[in-house]
Amino acid sequence: MQALEKAAHGQGHVRLTERDAPVPGPGQALLEVCAAGVCGTDLHIVEDTYSSRPPVTMGHEVSGIVRSVGPGVDTAWIGARVSCETFISTCGACPWCRDGRPNLCPSRRSIGSGADGGFAAFLVVSSSQMHQVPDHLDEHAGALCEPLACVCQALCDPSVVVAGDDVVVMGPGTMGLLAAQVARACGGTVLITGTDRDEVRLAKAGELGFAVALASDRPAMTALGGGFGPHVVVECSGAEKAMATGLDVVRRGGRYVQIGQTADSVSVPLALVSFKEISITGGFASTPQSWSRAMALLDKRLVQLEPLVSEIVPLKDWERVFADTSHGRGVKYVFDPRR
Repeated sequence: MQALEKAAHGQGHVRLTERDAPVPGPGQALLEVCAAGVCGTDLHIVEDTYSSRPPVTMGHEVSGIVRSVGPGVDTAWIGARVSCETFISTCGACPWCRDGRPNLCPSRRSIGSGADGGFAAFLVVSSSQMHQVPDHLDEHAGALCEPLACVCQALCDPSVVVAGDDVVVMGPGTMGLLAAQVARACGGTVLITGTDRDEVRLAKAGELGFAVALASDRPAMTALGGGFGPHVVVECSGAEKAMATGLDVVRRGGRYVQIGQTADSVSVPLALVSFKEISITGGFASTPQSWSRAMALLDKRLVQLEPLVSEIVPLKDWERVFADTSHGRGVKYVFDPRR
């Protein structure tokens, strides 16, 4: 089968190659990949600023159809449409595993970086990490179940947004548009901000029913909450300037959530944390509980995934898609390895 792999450590070293189709072992299932989303983490793997174990097939946002199962797995899974959690293994013994937080396990290995992922025709995953995709959800949009679970990890466990909160989401990419929808489902009123280059993404935010503003429009943000500023700022761009602005505009006693990632060190006014008594939280990857929350939101149709899919492309177009993702030309590009 054809696979897109990180072939070696260092910047670049990404290529299309031929690999044997995997075979599921005990407790595993074989997925025919219908869709695999391109994530900012994939770009960091290309740049070698996110840890990986090459040679490894990339891609961790996956939806597919179960084609076969290994020993010990209920055959009723065969034919099911599923999305899957990303970690392939954890130690099971560290304080975080024992506390039900396997996403923080120091020995955690995930598909797409530490084990072969979904930028290929077939993928083997643990059956315990599969989640059935709702019937109403398009197969390509199903790949966005994983980033939605990550957003739920950052915003719902424990809940950051409560009914009546004014919320600013900084960055109108996939994570920002998902965070805005989750915040709205929690009862928040959301303003999404972006830069001049985010014209397409801000238009999508408007289509989803959100108010939008440029990130430079500080008065639009500080006017929220009765003129005292937003109750919650959710930073999804990973940009230093946005982080500093978020800490500046959030109201006294407010909440700031860091979702956007950056490979660089940043300089932000942390003194505001004490002066304004700001609570800062974040979220990394997902947990079984955040997946349950994500699937419940989808079942209730409180979050839309289909509008975020900008283009469905074959693996051979990976270079153009990575460039378009890097420059913010769309929201979410999805590979369909069957094309």
